[in-house]
Amino acid sequence: MTPKQITEEVFTAFGEGDVDRIMRALHEKVRIEFYGPEVIPYAGYYDGQAQCRGFFETVLSSVDIHQFDPEDFICEGDKVVVTGHLNLTARSTGRTIDSDFVHVITVADEKWLLFRDFMNTSNAEAAFR
Repeated sequence: MTPKQITEEVFTAFGEGDVDRIMRALHEKVRIEFYGPEVIPYAGYYDGQAQCRGFFETVLSSVDIHQFDPEDFICEGDKVVVTGHLNLTARSTGRTIDSDFVHVITVADEKWLLFRDFMNTSNAEAAFR
């Protein structure tokens, strides 16, 4: 599979809430970097499959997904940059997270090695406060 195909697979699995399917596409040395303050329950750095499973489980249990639309996949070598838009509801408060996003992914051995998330974190912070 190409880096773009792997990324599309993970995005589809995420939209369906299928953590097991996501995990099959993650490298054993995977790292996730989700930037934002601690009030966002899934903000932080995650190393290895066990921690990264926890990241995806926390995200999916913390929000209701209304829209998660990747718009562009920009690929070069082992890097994939995805731009898109999301609309979520923080379950703990019922407030909306509405933001564009950029995800930067590095692929190794046909699996995600590094995932970095950039979005309007002030929207997410406000939603969880």
